[in-house]
Amino acid sequence: MHGPEIIDSGCALRLINYLKKLGHVTAVLGGSMGRVAVIDAGLEDVITISPRRRPSLSIQDLMPTSDVIFLLNQAKSRESGLAFGAMVAAAVGIVKPLIQIDCGGRFVAILSGKEGELALQVASDLGLDILKPLPLSSVSFGKDTTKRTLSAVCPGELISINGTVVGRATESRVEMEAKDGRIVAMKGVKPKQHGLEKLSWIDLEKATIRSGSIRRSEAMPRFRAGEREGRGEWAVLIDHCAEDAFEAALGAGVAVTVGDDTTAVAGDILARLGIPVIGIVDGDLDGLAGCTTMLPGSAVIRVMPGHDDLVGRRVKAEIFQGKRRIRIGAGDLAERVKKLAGEQLIEAEQIKSDLP
Repeated sequence: MHGPEIIDSGCALRLINYLKKLGHVTAVLGGSMGRVAVIDAGLEDVITISPRRRPSLSIQDLMPTSDVIFLLNQAKSRESGLAFGAMVAAAVGIVKPLIQIDCGGRFVAILSGKEGELALQVASDLGLDILKPLPLSSVSFGKDTTKRTLSAVCPGELISINGTVVGRATESRVEMEAKDGRIVAMKGVKPKQHGLEKLSWIDLEKATIRSGSIRRSEAMPRFRAGEREGRGEWAVLIDHCAEDAFEAALGAGVAVTVGDDTTAVAGDILARLGIPVIGIVDGDLDGLAGCTTMLPGSAVIRVMPGHDDLVGRRVKAEIFQGKRRIRIGAGDLAERVKKLAGEQLIEAEQIKSDLP
């Protein structure tokens, strides 16, 4: 299954229980915010959320042990749901039966294989429409370039690549072109130059590209008790790769996050694991994750506009010595970050509980 919305709405659990009537079910979800939603819903024993995997890779993992694979999704529209299903099917490239159930678009579609009767039964039982999948491939290749297309985009939505906001959509169809690992052209989007500059070398074909918020729905956050026990004083640095936070912070007691959206997203993810963050921000928040939370005890280090990356580089070089993980106490680490911020420091805020 894919995304947090289908978890937050309760549709995922209802569909799992329904599919169990048809046979043995193995449920997996690999996206970062989807995994957060699974934790919030207390469904870790029902849905496997490790490791982080794209839907197409999770489907390939399931192929050897599955007779039929269902792709469960809750799209923001029927058009976007069909586009998502076609994109996943193209990436998977399998001949085993793959059936999409989309609670947002309210449809069932056979993405591959021949299971027409089963799909009809599922659609009838759930009160959904049967639709034909889109013959869509979102990736094309030129002589020395790669092009990627997003369809069913809502104008005004943020466009992000691997968690970094690179612009805001101006049309319902967005096209990107990359050469030598760099974005060289975009259509249907007003670019955010600072975001593009943050991107290191990317594989446009395999990159995670999104339109809109990474979690449109809301749920009461659930912080797992006892997660921090035995972590010692390991600290990790998360610099503009917030959705890798689950893996990056494994076994750590605190994380330094660089950037406003990185701090918001990583802080939200790591709160579920009982890991506080020391966030370096400058007020340039795009709001990629919508409503987020942060573990009490975290700290937000606000610096002058345009200086969060600079301070982050200082922290990486002088405190972490170029490493991603070091042994240091959270209190000592926060003080050293504030000291390195120097004249760029505006304020340091300690996060208190925002729960009722």
